Formats: sequence, C-alpha cells, structure tokens
Amino acid sequence: MPTDTPGRRDTRTEEQTPDGPDAPAAPVVPDTTAAPEATDAPAVSGDAGVPGGTAARPAAPAVPHRAGRPGGPATPTRWPPSGGRPATGLPDRPPGAADATARPSGTGTGAPGATRRPSRASSGTARAAGVIAAAAVCQAALMVGLGLLITGPAARVWPLSSEDGVDDALERARTGTLDTLSSVVSEAGNTGTVVLGTVVSCLALLLIPRLPRLREAVFLAVAVSLQSLVFLVVTEAVDRTRPDVDRLDASPPTSSYTSGHTGAATALYAGLAVLVLHRAKGPWRRVVAALLLLLPLLVGLARAYRGMHHPTDVAGGLLNGGLSLLIVGRALLAGPHPPAPLPSGATRHPGTTRTTRGAPTGPGPGRTTVIHNPTVTDEAARDAVRGVLEQHGHRSVRFLETTADDPGEGPARDALREGAALVVVCGGDGTVRAVAEALAGTGTPLAVVPCGTGNLLARNLGLPLEPAKALSAALRGTPRRIDLGRVEGDGLPPAHFTVMSGAGLDAAMLEGTSDRAKATWGWPAYLVAGLRELRAPRTRLTLRLDGAPPLRRGARMVLVANAGTVQGGTALVPAARPDDGLLDLMILDPHGPAGWLTAVRSLLRRRPSPRTGGRTDTAPRPVEYFTFRRAEIHFEAPQPRELDGDPVTPGRRLTAEVLPGALTVLVPERGE
Repeated sequence: MPTDTPGRRDTRTEEQTPDGPDAPAAPVVPDTTAAPEATDAPAVSGDAGVPGGTAARPAAPAVPHRAGRPGGPATPTRWPPSGGRPATGLPDRPPGAADATARPSGTGTGAPGATRRPSRASSGTARAAGVIAAAAVCQAALMVGLGLLITGPAARVWPLSSEDGVDDALERARTGTLDTLSSVVSEAGNTGTVVLGTVVSCLALLLIPRLPRLREAVFLAVAVSLQSLVFLVVTEAVDRTRPDVDRLDASPPTSSYTSGHTGAATALYAGLAVLVLHRAKGPWRRVVAALLLLLPLLVGLARAYRGMHHPTDVAGGLLNGGLSLLIVGRALLAGPHPPAPLPSGATRHPGTTRTTRGAPTGPGPGRTTVIHNPTVTDEAARDAVRGVLEQHGHRSVRFLETTADDPGEGPARDALREGAALVVVCGGDGTVRAVAEALAGTGTPLAVVPCGTGNLLARNLGLPLEPAKALSAALRGTPRRIDLGRVEGDGLPPAHFTVMSGAGLDAAMLEGTSDRAKATWGWPAYLVAGLRELRAPRTRLTLRLDGAPPLRRGARMVLVANAGTVQGGTALVPAARPDDGLLDLMILDPHGPAGWLTAVRSLLRRRPSPRTGGRTDTAPRPVEYFTFRRAEIHFEAPQPRELDGDPVTPGRRLTAEVLPGALTVLVPERGE
C-alpha cells in the first residue's frame, strides 16, 4: 500500500505569533486522555511507541466478543461470521457508493531530490488524465480485439453464426408504427442529440445555483468524448459490413462495428443515471435512473430493427460506453465514504456499541503542532494549512519537519512533551504511521492531511484528498477513537500500523516501485510493479488465530487489515473497519488463469465470499478472509514485508494484534 518517502535531514521549526487578545477562542473540550471505564475500553499501555511505556507487549485487552459469539477464547472465523460485526462509528460502505471526492488525484511521493510540483491540483489533474489515457488505450485494444474476433475466427461459431437470421427476423417484423417509434428512439443516440444533451447537462451542472458540480460535469463530458474517440479507432481497425437487409436509414461511411449511436447513448444517459443515483436525493431518483439506463438499450434495439447494425455491434456499443463510464468514473468520481456521525453529543467507546453523552467535539485550547514531510509539502501547502487552522481558531501553531532519519515519531513526541492539544500530520501513509506510533494511547487528537501517494488512512476515514479541504473537514468534525494494529517478527521490532500490514506480493510490489516512478505516476506505478511480481513463487504458511488450532495454507500474499479500502475505491478487505476492535486477514492464493479470474471477481464483488457454517477446515479458496484479535503467521521461506506501504526487513514470522481505540483522530461529519 503506497506511502510517502521520508523527508530531508535538516529539521526546522516555524512558530507563529501567540494568540492575541482578539484571537477567537478555540472550541473547548474535555480531556480525551482520561482513562475510560474498565467495562468500556481497555487501557493501552506498556507498548513500544507509547510515551512512558516499554517495548513489552501490553496485556491482552478484554475486548467484547462480537454479537453471537460466546465468551472465552476466540475461534478464528471465516467472514462472514454468524453474528456479524459489532456496530461501529464508521458505517458500512454500500457497494458502488461514492462521494464527490476525486480518487486518483493525490500527488506522488516526494523522494529526496525530487522536483516539487507547484500545485497539488494541477498534479492531481495531470495524474488523473494519465490514468484515463492509459486505461483508454487498453479499452481500445480490447474493443478492437473483440471486433477482429467477431469478424474472423468466431464469425461461423454459434451464436454469431445466427446473427443473419436475427437481422432477417427483425426486417420481417417491421410495421409502420414500429418504424416511426424506432426512428424517434434512434435519434436519441444521434451525434447531434448526444452532443447537445452533453453540453446542456454540463451547463446545468455548472450553472444551477443549488448544484454546482464541476467534477461531475467533467466526468460526463470526458466519458462521452472518450467513447467517441475509442469508437473512431475501432471503426478504422475493424472492417465489418452492415446487415444484408433493407436499411431504413442512410448508411454512414463507418464500419458496422461498433454501434456508435448505442455507445454514445450509453455514455450520456447511463452517465446521467450514475450522477442521479449518487448525487440526487429522494425516492424519484431510482425511477429517473432506471429510465435513463433503459434509453441506451432502446437505442440499440432501434438500430438493429432499422437494419443498421448486427446484434453484436449493439453489444459492442454498450460495452464501449460502459467501459468509458467506468474508467472516467474511477478517475474522477470514486472517493472515500464519510463515516456516519454518532448522535449529538455522543461518542462511542472503542470495541463496544455503547455511547456516552458529553463527549468532546473538537481539540481543546492550546498549542497546535503541524508535522509535515517537506518533500511533499512546499511553502504554499504550509501556508494553506496555516490559513485553514487560523480560520478555525488555531493561532498558536508550530511546524515541525520530518527527516530521512526520523519520519515523524520524534517530532510527535516533542509535540506531546510541549503539551500540544492537537497534532496535524501532512504527508503520506508512512508519515501518518510514524506520528500515530507516538500518539498511540495518549488521547491527543490527530488531524490527517493527505499529501502522499496512497493516503489510505485518509480514504478510509472519509476525508477529502485535497489537503486544505481534508483539514477543514477534520476540524469541523468530531474526535473518534480508532484501532491500531501492532506487529512484530524476526528482525522486525514491535511497531504499529494504521491501515494494513502484509507479506508476499504486496510487499514485493512496494519494494519494486522506484521513487522516481512514484513521483511521476503516483499510485498507478505500483500496478506496473505488481505485474512484474505475479510470477513470484508462492509459499506455504502456518496460521494460528486467537489461540485456535493452526491452519496450513499456501499463499502469494497475506494482508492484515485494520481498514479495507485502497486506491480507486477498491474494497480489498471489504469487512475491515478501523473501529471494531478486530483485525482482518486476507490470504490470496490463486492457481492458474482460472484461479486469478476467480480472485479478481471476488475482489471486485466488494464483499467477502460466504463460507458454509463458518467452518475453518473447508478447502482453501483463491481469496480467503478471517477476523481475529491476535494472529501468529509462520512462513516456510523468508517473505518481503510491509507496514502501511513502507517495505521493512524480510522474514519468516509475523505476529499481529489489535489495540482497540488506541488512536484518536478527527473525522468529518456526514456530507463533508
């Protein structure tokens, strides 16, 4: 999982003028460091990285078992368990849900010596354009390949061999009424109609006062344009004659494959349906979306009825338009999901479903410390952070830089010693992890400002990926206690992680991605490295969860997750929640092309595959999920390992356990 690179070696501090007599007071909140009741949350102490603690492992916390599970030693359980997970402060994420935050718009990591970009917005735009362009090339190649297959080897194979019969049947079914109706419907996919509809829709999204949605307007315009561009490439590469029937429209000079009317209608009307479903409110939105989704199908049927296209041409148009929407939507619309707020004045104790009134609503008065990675936060970014803090009443602000030798833990401890009431971290997942290492168990609230490549914790907390917006949303939000994972192993001293830790394929992928590639391409650079590692040998492992009998498995990748969403909105570990008092384990072990297809299908499903009876002795699958509080994993051969996207020393052993409610973070309210 991507992270940022440690910053420069020199450490500098900046301090602003202390509060003046006219400075607005920051919101006052009760002390969050007070120990909770024994029945509500275990104390986190004696842990490496916690001020005043030791390197010894803390006593096993008395975390309540999830509903439906008896007390006593926990049994490792395949997801989903019979009783489900406990209710948490962070909501379940519905499949396909998205907000208005752009996904692949984060900047690359700032390796020492890398050229700084003047603007995160321009960098994010360039990176999103690069992702769309790369995916469009793959889309065009796929469409051309299918076209050559349809017109070549598969032309005489059923069901393609029966297409001429379908064309003749549609010709025989013609009536005057159907001719008129099909003419009207066909016009809905005509070039002029689609262009006019796109322009009007985009202007409405931009100019209607209650809407303005720049990103949605760009999404619609780019999706329609991408479909048209791929259509032109395909018609030049694939030469297919139109059906040998009486055609009711003049034949354009382009190839019959694919149906341009159908593809354009899919991009426009299905794109509008996506915006209606994800941005509109009210019961009518489903009806409107259904009607919009029906239009491309009717356009395709009308084009086939009028003798302009074969059925596979229509199917190709639907696929082309749908892929264009998927590619552009992933790049511009997919985003984190804001956590559901608790009732007014309430906070949730970690690992339980209890709430209490009178909980803190923000950081208390006192010094605010900003810990930033200088390779990804230039002077303009620091000025923006300072401005947002001042707007929210934080005027006594100190800036501390990370270095190559100290990626954030040291500055965070300095901030605690000086009595910081709020710590703001500006960087990627590596910087966030280092700061969280120092803040674990202290109760001092942390505001995360995503400035790296992955920004996985920010995504899972529902924060925008633009730094100023993320900080503003956090400061307007509420403190929430989330869990931390703690790992150790041979050659790996005890350390915390906020999102994920793993061994195998993902760690090798991270280790194989150069700083230059990350700085240039951002998180897509990891995908390229991942393809190179697919041929890496699998390994055997022994797994013991919560003291249960050991399990033997083969694996290409083992991932321990405190939160499950990664780049592009993909729920890699769909059941993982950062405040449920549990960790989740994913074992990836596909065999051959069929196994990889099954694994990809399982991951894209956004929910774990159910297993009968919750048994642990059934045959392994390409993707398996477990939940636990403590796991001991032993590999037969040394494996590459990573912590929140930072490669660490390879080894054969990994022990992971959850620290419930160990970190206090500021999360946005719903709708931020």
